[in-house]
Amino acid sequence: MAESEAETPSTPGEFESKYFEYNGVRLPPFCRGKMEEIANFPVRENDIWIVTYPKSGKKVMVLILWYADSQESASTVGLLGTPELKDRVEEYPPPPSSDLVKQELTSSRLIKSHLPYRFLPTDLHDGESKVIYMARNPKDLVVSYYQFHRSLRTMSYRGTFQDFCRRFMNDKLGYGSWFEHVQEFWEHRMDSNILFLKYEDMHKDLGALVEQLVRFLGLSYDKAQLEAVVEHCHQVIDQCCNAEALPVGRGRVGLWKEIFTVSMNERFDMVYKQKMGKSDLSFDFSL
Repeated sequence: MAESEAETPSTPGEFESKYFEYNGVRLPPFCRGKMEEIANFPVRENDIWIVTYPKSGKKVMVLILWYADSQESASTVGLLGTPELKDRVEEYPPPPSSDLVKQELTSSRLIKSHLPYRFLPTDLHDGESKVIYMARNPKDLVVSYYQFHRSLRTMSYRGTFQDFCRRFMNDKLGYGSWFEHVQEFWEHRMDSNILFLKYEDMHKDLGALVEQLVRFLGLSYDKAQLEAVVEHCHQVIDQCCNAEALPVGRGRVGLWKEIFTVSMNERFDMVYKQKMGKSDLSFDFSL
């Protein structure tokens, strides 16, 4: 998300300048001048979009979707996926280092994005393509997002977690307000082309989540096949949560308890209630 020319770690103020603001939302620099193009991006009926706010389990969902669709084993594919998976998955809008979303693919494309609902292509709003939205409880998310910013060479965040969390609560991070992001998609959860999932449900009842996904995609499995898919998905979740090589992506539910102070938690709960009070969307903050 950071501009490529940045060579030194960022101060809390400097890292904000790496984004630009569009209609009140802070977006990465590679979106600058492309918002009209994004709105008019031609989607296909057989495309599958995976949309999340950052650090909400997008990578895990891509792999789960791949296993559900291909029935490959988690031990065969691994955390980095297969060449076939990499060829089908694209980020949108594409960062400067990548090509445009592959138009030549005849099979369905897996397109992942962090854009808010209102900035996605108009065709998606009109029901073209399927959209899988994954939401994660904001306390675990902000911890993971903080660790992510600290790990980036071009964006190494040097502020405190307290300051970062304050920016999150004040909607001052990349891709805008988490509160608006999740509520926009929640309001469209009944749209025929949108499936709204929660990250915590992968840990609470993975079988039910996979069944939802299979039905949404129109896949047909017998009981044994479905059980095999669920077992493969369990393996990838275990890898993503426990792999020492992926400290930023630790996906345990309740991770926030290791870093939040009592006063921070009280402040966060107050802001959460203010911004989510009218919504019937709820999250599990521990299991």
